[in-house]
Amino acid sequence: MKKNTRDRARRDVGRAVRDSRGFTLLEVMVVIIIIGTIAGLVGVNVLNRLEESKIRAAKIQLETLRDALDMFKMDNGFYPDTGQGLNALVAPPEGGRTANGYRPGGYLRDSKVPFDPWGLPYNYICDDGWTFQTWSSGPDGRPGTEDDIFPGS
Repeated sequence: MKKNTRDRARRDVGRAVRDSRGFTLLEVMVVIIIIGTIAGLVGVNVLNRLEESKIRAAKIQLETLRDALDMFKMDNGFYPDTGQGLNALVAPPEGGRTANGYRPGGYLRDSKVPFDPWGLPYNYICDDGWTFQTWSSGPDGRPGTEDDIFPGS
């Protein structure tokens, strides 16, 4: 009886080894392709969301700059000219009109003009002291292209 049990155990072990050969190359390749496709779709979606968040951040910063420029005008009676630029928000402007009502500490919280989310300076134009335009060159970094970002747009 012991011999029969041993023989049966050997047969069962042999059958188990034969039946568990592993995955075929085709099965492994199909799984890799599925995982790659899923990773690609997720990656593209994440990159799109990242770009959208940079655009939102640029709009928020532009609104902050616009508010600071409005405070500058309320204190001084004019907007800084193009030559004085956005730096007039962190230090009294030199050249051009004199900012007699300049607020100590400037008009921006960190005492520095921020860069846009792509690491470039914001664009600023004011030729008459009464109206201005400020914008980000956007993801491509070139002003005057269709991806430029304006406050409130």
